[in-house]
Amino acid sequence: MTQRSSDALVVAIDGPSGSGKSTVARGVADALGLRYLDTGAMYRAITWLVLRRGVALDDPAVVASTAAGADLEVSTDPHNRKVVVDGTDVTVEIRSAEVTAAVSAVSAVGDVRAEMVRRQRTLIGHGGIVVEGRDIGTTVAPDADVKIFLTAEERVRAERRGAEIAGRTLDASTLATTGEALRRRDAADSTRIASPLTKAPDATEIDATELDADTVIARVVELAGAVSAHGQASR
Repeated sequence: MTQRSSDALVVAIDGPSGSGKSTVARGVADALGLRYLDTGAMYRAITWLVLRRGVALDDPAVVASTAAGADLEVSTDPHNRKVVVDGTDVTVEIRSAEVTAAVSAVSAVGDVRAEMVRRQRTLIGHGGIVVEGRDIGTTVAPDADVKIFLTAEERVRAERRGAEIAGRTLDASTLATTGEALRRRDAADSTRIASPLTKAPDATEIDATELDADTVIARVVELAGAVSAHGQASR
């Protein structure tokens, strides 16, 4: 791990859908006074734009050119998850079922990923940020000071994702549907050619199946504190 002061720290949190990345990443950023970047929101924003323009998902060249030409603004304030595309606030719209169903196809396009990785690295800059996604520790920020791979059993992830979408406890049928959607998303993200979802060799894996968000946040903060302390001591 690179040794840095806390104001230059880069914390990478990767993992599959429903593992709790967003809640944990925002909590860690808040606890450490760092910026926060949701890279998934960037892919969702491009997906929203692709759908809005009626671009065929199976036309990678046009999908890629749409991404390259997009004016994309993503807030790095953990308390304000604002996303703006070409002047339109799409913070709510990018969480729609339509976007969710299409985002894996859009994010699998190699040129789209290359463009988003370039923008993500610019936003990361000199550090002082918690970044969540699926390829942060492996591709976007392979030299991140702290790398976390957050996961949980499929049943728990389905419950969390379903509750997040529906805002309530799910019945058996809806839970099964949500679980199947997660399986498809996991398969698509893990098998794509361009920077697939995978655990970085030097990442700390945290299984959040039996853990609440506060416990996971505390663990990541502890790891980040150890890195910062080591960096300060070596200066």
